[in-house]
Amino acid sequence: MRVYRGAPFPSVGPCALTIGNFDGLHLGHRTMLEQLKREAAARGLPTAVLTFEPHPGELFSPGTAPARLTNLREKLELLQAAGIDRVYLAHFNRKFASQSAEEFAEEVVFQQINAQYILIGDDFRFGKSRTGTIKTLLEIGQRLGFQAEAMHEVALDNRRCSSTAVREALAGGNLALAEALLGRPYSMSGRVIHGNKLGRQIGFPTANIQVKHNRPPLHGIFAVEVHGYGQPLQGAASLGLRPTVDTSGKVAFEVYLLDFDADIYGQHLRVNFLKKLRDEVKYAGLDPLIAQIQQDVADTRAFFAARDAEGRISIPRS
Repeated sequence: MRVYRGAPFPSVGPCALTIGNFDGLHLGHRTMLEQLKREAAARGLPTAVLTFEPHPGELFSPGTAPARLTNLREKLELLQAAGIDRVYLAHFNRKFASQSAEEFAEEVVFQQINAQYILIGDDFRFGKSRTGTIKTLLEIGQRLGFQAEAMHEVALDNRRCSSTAVREALAGGNLALAEALLGRPYSMSGRVIHGNKLGRQIGFPTANIQVKHNRPPLHGIFAVEVHGYGQPLQGAASLGLRPTVDTSGKVAFEVYLLDFDADIYGQHLRVNFLKKLRDEVKYAGLDPLIAQIQQDVADTRAFFAARDAEGRISIPRS
């Protein structure tokens, strides 16, 4: 997969294009990408995605912008896994946002990216003041010679698959619903960095995962599975503000790996969230905190033991 950063973007030949934020790459996004791949194959075109960094909401209302489901690296990895050929990454700033819908469609989408077929969601809006719609693309396409199509929303059990629905499920601790909407466990990834070593001092050394955005879509204590260092590793994770030991207001992401002892500083890990154990609590001191961590680890072991037992195949005795 080739990634082009701009705009203006270099002209590298015609393509079939879809446009959007694609935060989380949930089932609705994946359904759209599959349709794009079919249409691209029918026309003999490579597939392409035009997406934005940062999220437009972070430019216009940073204090109330939605929590990100994926950072940029995660989004690009998911698009690559989905089989997309090209990604056009537009730097979303006020100059880019000031383009009219017609300027965006004609200059960026058609002239620079050379989209011959465009697929968007039926609720997608673009251009200054969000005035551009599928009708805008159809009218410009008739004049310039490209095709445009809108895809209806995707629903799961009468629930619209959307990034908002995933965020709501995660914020409510409903990881099973989030997984159903995403088609995979919700995960966060990052590099293992040095922390203050408090976990080691109290008997629970943790891998401190770098968090690039201080507003993750979920907080609390979780049973997790960690990928990126050999076989998947099981652990208990804390994602939040650590109110008992830290007053900085900075989000920390710490994972205690079960039955594991190795130096993994610098490793890039993906952490799958499988079950929420509890919310964060501020304790009166370290002793009650340590007692609760011991219980969290026991609960995590019990979760994985039950999961493994359910996954075993019973062989009847003859």
